[in-house]
Amino acid sequence: MKIVVIGGTGLIGGKTVKILRDAGHEAVAAAPSTGVDTLTGAGLAQVLVGADVVLDLANSPSFEDAAVLAFFQTSGRNLLAAEAAAGVRHHVALSVVGTEGLQESGYFRGKLAQERLIKAAGIPYTIVQSTQFFEFLPSIANAGTIDGAIHLPPAYLQPIASDDVAALMAETALAPPANGTVEIAGPERLRLNELVARYLDATHDPRRVVSDAEARYFGTRLEERSLVPVGPAPRLGTIGFDAWFHAQPGRA
Repeated sequence: MKIVVIGGTGLIGGKTVKILRDAGHEAVAAAPSTGVDTLTGAGLAQVLVGADVVLDLANSPSFEDAAVLAFFQTSGRNLLAAEAAAGVRHHVALSVVGTEGLQESGYFRGKLAQERLIKAAGIPYTIVQSTQFFEFLPSIANAGTIDGAIHLPPAYLQPIASDDVAALMAETALAPPANGTVEIAGPERLRLNELVARYLDATHDPRRVVSDAEARYFGTRLEERSLVPVGPAPRLGTIGFDAWFHAQPGRA
C-alpha cells in the first residue's frame, strides 16, 4: 500500500513513516524539504500518483491567529483537491482533542477549519483527535510564564507520548475510513498544573507553578475537562510520564 505522509519529516511523521515502512508499506515522507509543499501545491500531484492513503500530519509554522488559519485553510484545500484528482481512497488527519470547545484560540480555530474542509471534501476520511504530547511540556510551561512563574489552570489532561501517537496514526492509516472522529489519549489522567510542576522538578527547572483557574492556555480559557476525550472509548497509548521521561536522550 502506498501511503503519503504529509509532514513526514516531523516529530510524529518521521516515526510514523518508519513504522509503516517496517511493516512493508510504501510510506513516502512528504515535506517542503522533500519537494512537496501543501501551501503552494508544489509537488503534490507527483507524490500522490498511485497513493491509496494520505496521512496529514503537517502543522502550522506560526501560532499567530491569521497565519495559522491561513495555513490550515490553504494547505487543506490544496491537499484535498490534489487527493481528489489522484483518486486517494482515505484521508487521515491529526487534530486535537477538545478543538470544538477551544475556539477562543486562533490555533484551534485553524484546526476546526481544517476539520470542516475534510468533512466537506467527499473523500473517505478519519480525523484523529489527540491529547497533548509529553514533548510539548516545555512549550506549555514557557507559554504560561509570567514574571518567572508559570500560571496554569488545574484542568485535567491525558497526555500522550509521540511514540504512541505514531503507532496509533499508522494503525489508522491501515484501517478502513471511519468517516468520523477517533480520539486518542495517554494512559494517565493528570492535572495540567501538577504535570508541569512534575516535569520542572524532574528537569531541575527552578520556576514555580501557580495554579490559576483563570490562566489562559494558548489564548483560551479551560474548563476542567476541556483537554480530555469526550467520547466513551478513546484509543489509549501505553506510555506514562515516568516511562516517557526516562526514555528521553540523556535521562536514562
